[in-house]
Amino acid sequence: MKKVTLLVLDGFGVGAMADCEKVKPEDVNANTYKHLREAVDIHIPTLYQLGLGNIVDHLDTARGAYGRCDLAHHGADTFMGHQELMGSKPGVPQKRLMSEVGATIKKNLEKHGYDVRDPVEGAPVLLVNEAVVVGDNLESEVGNIINVVGDFRKLSFEQTIEVGKVVRSSVDTSRVIVYGNKEKTSIDLILSTIKERHPGQWGVDSPKANVYGEGYQVLHLGYGVDYEKQFAHLAEKQRLPVYRIGKTADVIQASGYHNPVVSTRKVLEVYQHEYSKSERDSVFLVNVQETDLAGHKEDCLWYKEVIEEVDRFLASFIDELDEEDLLIITADHGNDPTIGHSNHTREQTPVIIVGPQVRPISIGTRQTMADLAATMADYMGVAPPQYGTSFLHQILR
Repeated sequence: MKKVTLLVLDGFGVGAMADCEKVKPEDVNANTYKHLREAVDIHIPTLYQLGLGNIVDHLDTARGAYGRCDLAHHGADTFMGHQELMGSKPGVPQKRLMSEVGATIKKNLEKHGYDVRDPVEGAPVLLVNEAVVVGDNLESEVGNIINVVGDFRKLSFEQTIEVGKVVRSSVDTSRVIVYGNKEKTSIDLILSTIKERHPGQWGVDSPKANVYGEGYQVLHLGYGVDYEKQFAHLAEKQRLPVYRIGKTADVIQASGYHNPVVSTRKVLEVYQHEYSKSERDSVFLVNVQETDLAGHKEDCLWYKEVIEEVDRFLASFIDELDEEDLLIITADHGNDPTIGHSNHTREQTPVIIVGPQVRPISIGTRQTMADLAATMADYMGVAPPQYGTSFLHQILR
């Protein structure tokens, strides 16, 4: 019986990417782990001995295989990072507001047979089939995301996704997000919350529209991302159970077990519980989000507490790995709490691979995090994802 786990320590970077000066100059001095270690007395002996010490301090002993990954996606984004981790090569997105792309979206929706009108005079938002509002996302950086907010009592989530796909084909923004809540909202309430947040940025005030909480349904459509060619989808296609725990439940597209728990303790408890009771070949995709939240808050002490909690968990959990189990520990980008801003930092990510069959060797610096998806697919015997090169032959005894 084989079990493979991808454990993502969200925002745990190990040094600025070489292209930061050109791509993200505010991050040229970023190094999440190094700066945390300098700012607080961080104690993570398990991660350090497994391979982190080799990655950051060039030690010559490790319990696992280890290396670094460059980010192939543009910028430093949790959603795009996870798409890359699943075997995609996201495109380079552009910032767009509905005031610029709304006419194109409307034209394409009408070509697909939808009824489209402008529900608010002077506001660049669209109402589709009297059930779905297309507008700017008011909760992210200006121009990053277009929202597709539906009344699922009038148009089902699946039907609203089809609207979202047309919108996705019409724009080159980072994401198109399709969401709604059949139990708690309506098109009248959604329309009543449309507002302008920044000059020219018009959309639905999602919290006031009551879309979040129990009954919330969401799908993220990334630019240049084909879910059907990602590791999670390919594993499920081969009838392997895929468990998404933590933020992976929201940002990785699959149809099996999902639990978007945020508390690190609960994330690890749920993971260990589901892991221990699984009695067949399985895939576990786990995200520890609080490291990223601490980075956004620029709170080194909180970050220290979270990563130390993970380290204590790993100290006992790795002894529970069976002969054919494989655990990959990594990140999706950096989030240096000392850098002087509260955004993600464009950093290389650490890679540590643990399991009874794993040799303690270096895998070097990988050009894309998609290599992790390719390696997991190789190990589980499923078709390779769209991008990435497996390093499985290097690490197995």
